[in-house]
Amino acid sequence: MSWTGWLLFFLLVQVIHFLGTWKLYIKAGRQAWEAAVPVYNAVVLMKIINRPWWWTILLFIPIVNLIMFPVVWVETLRSFGRNSNADTFLAIITLGLYLFYINYTQDVTYIEERSLKPRTAAGEWVSSILFAVVAATIVHTYFMQPFTIPTASLEKTLLVGDFLFVSKFHYGARAPMTPLSFPMVHDTIPVVKTKSYIPKPQVPYFRFPGFQDIERNDIVVFNWPIDEFEDIGPPPKGHAYKPIDKKSNYVKRSVGLPGDSLEIRDGYVYIDGKLNDLPDRSKIQFSYAFRTKGKINPNIFRDQYDITDGIGYDEKLKAYFLPAVSEEALSKLKKNPNIAEVFRLKKEKGEFDAGVFPQDDRYKWNADNFGPIYIPKKGTTVDINLESIPFYRRIIEVYEGSELGVDNKITTSGNQVLLNGNPISSYTFQQDYYWMMGDNRNNSQDARMWGYVPFNHVVGKPVFIWMSWDGTKQGIMNKIRWERLFTTVGGSGKPVSYLSYFLVLLGIWFAFDFFRKRRKKSAKK
Repeated sequence: MSWTGWLLFFLLVQVIHFLGTWKLYIKAGRQAWEAAVPVYNAVVLMKIINRPWWWTILLFIPIVNLIMFPVVWVETLRSFGRNSNADTFLAIITLGLYLFYINYTQDVTYIEERSLKPRTAAGEWVSSILFAVVAATIVHTYFMQPFTIPTASLEKTLLVGDFLFVSKFHYGARAPMTPLSFPMVHDTIPVVKTKSYIPKPQVPYFRFPGFQDIERNDIVVFNWPIDEFEDIGPPPKGHAYKPIDKKSNYVKRSVGLPGDSLEIRDGYVYIDGKLNDLPDRSKIQFSYAFRTKGKINPNIFRDQYDITDGIGYDEKLKAYFLPAVSEEALSKLKKNPNIAEVFRLKKEKGEFDAGVFPQDDRYKWNADNFGPIYIPKKGTTVDINLESIPFYRRIIEVYEGSELGVDNKITTSGNQVLLNGNPISSYTFQQDYYWMMGDNRNNSQDARMWGYVPFNHVVGKPVFIWMSWDGTKQGIMNKIRWERLFTTVGGSGKPVSYLSYFLVLLGIWFAFDFFRKRRKKSAKK
């Protein structure tokens, strides 16, 4: 739905509100016209129900307002003496339209000084839980979101089992685009395993200003542009893509920025012809194979070389296979007297891989040798022809087309490229794009397979590891990676744990709270 559509919907809601409440406003000592003025009518209603004016703001925050509207309906009824469970149920089940019945058929009296305290313990619990959910939803949506690392694509910087806090405000918090959603979950409701949202209507994309741009080699959380598909081809018949903000969350490193020319040579990224200089915490890993002079104990790879992925044996190569080896581990591995030969597993330049972007055999690229490729920048114009359209087709049709409510269709006729049936020779990008890759180069589903990440898919920046869990270890205490608790994601040098500082501050707070409560009890005596 466009902004115009939402404006019309908002005005319709105002009309419904006026028709359903104007008599109640009069009985509360207000004027009928006050029920008709958008936004102002909500501020007045907060006064009528004896609630703070800032509740009005909560009514305009997507997802949060799904909780607040029923609360306001019920509070309005209680302000006119309708406190029964039946009244509460009817208000909620009719989506507030029960107020029409009260407004036109019931002779109710306004209770100006009503008690705001819930009448039962259950009511008090419900009230507390609702506003805890409201507060948590605001924090989760606009400030900080918890996130778990599910794969080893950024090993050793981020490990499988790391629990992160992802900042929404570094790059600017993105307002929810799917307003009819269950709070604080992504695309699925836990336990019941059902879809957590209704895909329509959609709110147009809007992002609050951030205080930082995405910088080269930042680790970024984003919505996977191709949704649930391993390949970038068209979806199965009858399948609809998820809304942008409900697509799967991914975390990768932004090795390519808008305007860059990017190339991959033997697995290493080059920007404008220069080798990308990665932060010292990043550990590039590749797949290797080796042959031995005799028997070898597989456990040494975990104990001596910090190679956590499982070792395998390749019958074709007659060699052992290691899926992820860092340069430091490789150096140690080559010094092992029982290892006869170590060689890297990679594809050579010119070897075509159909699963690699742009999935076009005119470009003989693979995950190890790729490009050069231009990364689109907002406002930049590029030539469009038969050779370039494989790179930009999805941008025009999807990222700047159907996902924004525009019906764009690219076709070709002879040597011409057509947009919605009209020949085009150039295109100007409407947003920035990024090239996201994992450090574990042979074990990462990343931009090499599905291409660019639009800025409107960016979720936030991981800033803090609050918990880290190694599921391969035995015993709870051994499963916790204590050295990673309360460490920062960014920065240089070895990560430093701030757990001890946190525990000291927590102890100070509990001591302060204990003596504060004790003093209050003494004062009452």
